[in-house]
Amino acid sequence: MLKKGAEVTLHIDDAAYEGKGIGKLDGMAVFVPNTAPGDTIRTRIIRKKKQFAEGQLIEVLSAGPQRVDPICSHARFCGGCTWQHVTYKEQLRFKRAQVEDHLHRIGKLSNIEPEPVIGSLNELHYRNKMEFTFSDRQWLTPEEIAGGEEIPRELALGLHIPGRFDKILNLKECYLQPPVSYEILDFVRQYAIEHSISPWNPIKKEGFLRNLMIRNAVHTKDLMVNFVTFTEDMSILRPLCDALLSKFPQITTIVNNVNDTLSPTSVGRFENTIHGPGFITEFIGEHSFQIDANAFFQTNTLQAETLYEVARSYAEIKKGDTVFDLYCGVGSLTLFVASKASKVVGIEINPVSIQNAIKNRDRNGVDHCFFEQGDMKDVFTREIIGKYGRPDVIITDPPRAGMHSDVITHLNELSVGKLVYVSCNTSTLARDLNLLQESYEVIKVQPVDMFPQTYHIEAVAQLRKKES
Repeated sequence: MLKKGAEVTLHIDDAAYEGKGIGKLDGMAVFVPNTAPGDTIRTRIIRKKKQFAEGQLIEVLSAGPQRVDPICSHARFCGGCTWQHVTYKEQLRFKRAQVEDHLHRIGKLSNIEPEPVIGSLNELHYRNKMEFTFSDRQWLTPEEIAGGEEIPRELALGLHIPGRFDKILNLKECYLQPPVSYEILDFVRQYAIEHSISPWNPIKKEGFLRNLMIRNAVHTKDLMVNFVTFTEDMSILRPLCDALLSKFPQITTIVNNVNDTLSPTSVGRFENTIHGPGFITEFIGEHSFQIDANAFFQTNTLQAETLYEVARSYAEIKKGDTVFDLYCGVGSLTLFVASKASKVVGIEINPVSIQNAIKNRDRNGVDHCFFEQGDMKDVFTREIIGKYGRPDVIITDPPRAGMHSDVITHLNELSVGKLVYVSCNTSTLARDLNLLQESYEVIKVQPVDMFPQTYHIEAVAQLRKKES
C-alpha cells in the first residue's frame, strides 16, 4: 500500500493539473512536478489522499521523448518557468487538451472542440514585465545545502519559491524577459549589497527595498525601472539611480512606488518619478499606448497582437456597430477593434488603467471611443445602455476569476447578436460559457499561447445570439 514518505518508481503517462506529470501506482494517480510524459522516475510520496497522491522528483531514470534539458539553471525550483523541461510541441498539445477538458467537463460543451493552439512567436524572452522581490531570507537549493559551502545571504533578489511568501530564489539568470532585465537585476543587487541597503523582511516588518519591477517596450525600445520601497528616501535612491543610468543609459524612465503598508502588493500608496516621463510607450497594431508602472498591459506584446487579431475577427464588427469592451484595462483591445465601429465603450475598475485608456484614446485621435470606470457589476447596467445605446457586439476580457454572476445575468438579458469572450483562465471561461448558453450559442474556441514554458493558456470564444 502506498504511504507518505515511500520512494517508488513511476512511469509518467501524461501531464495533468498545473502541468504536473501523472502516473499510476496500484490504480492510484500520482502527480509529480518537473516530469514529462514518457519519463520513468524515482519519486518520494509527500502527500497521500484517498484518491490520489503527490510526489517529489528524486531522479529521472529514463527520459521520455518529450523531455529536453532546460536552458535555465533555476528551472527545477523557480516558479517563473515550470515547463522548460518539456518540448514546446508537447506544451501546446497539453494546453489544447486542457482547454478541451475544461470545455467538456466544466462547460458541458461536448460538441465544441478547441482549435489547434496558436503558438508564441518567441518561446523565451517574451515577457514585457517582470517583478522581482528583495529579501534577506534567501532560499537555498538542496544541492547548495548538501555542498556545505558558506553562501553569503545578506540580500537576495529574485522570485518567490512556489508556496512560500517569505523565501526568495536569488536569481543567477532569467530567460523570461530580454537579457537586459537580468543585467539590471544583477547590478541593483550588487549595488544594494555593497552599499548596505536593507531589503524588506516580511516577518520583522522592516527594511527599505521591497520590489524591483522592469517593463520593456518591444516596438519603441522604452525601458522602465520601478523601485518599490517601504519608505520614501531619495538620499538612498538617487545615487542608486544615477549609478544605474550610468551603466544602462537605455533606461528611459525610473519611478519609485512607496508602499508603506504591510500589504505585499507592489502598487505603492504613492509614486514618484525619478527619471524620464514616468511611463513607457508601446504599440499594439497601429495604436500607441502609454503604460504607467501600475497599469495592466498584456505581458507578451507580440502575442497580444495575435490574440487581438483573433478577437477582432471573431467579433465580425460591421460599419455602424456599437461595441462594448468589458474589463478593458488601458484600452489596448478597445482601440484595436475600433476602426470599423461607430462607437466603442470600454469599462474597467482600475482608475489608473482608465486614466491611461483616456490618454491612449486622445493620443491616437479615436474620438468615437468612450471609457467608464467602476466595478463591472455596478457599471455594466441598464443605465449605461441608456447612455451609449444598445451594443451590437460585446467583447469581455475578465480577470482569472471570470465574470460576476450579475454581469452574466445582464449579458443573458441583453442577448446581443455577437459576444466574444477573451480568457486567461479556461476553467472559469468554461464555467461562464455554460451559464451564457441561456441566450448564446458557442461557435468556436481558439487557444492562444501567451506564456511558453508554463502551463497557462489563454483562449478566445466566439458566441452568437441563439435563434428564438
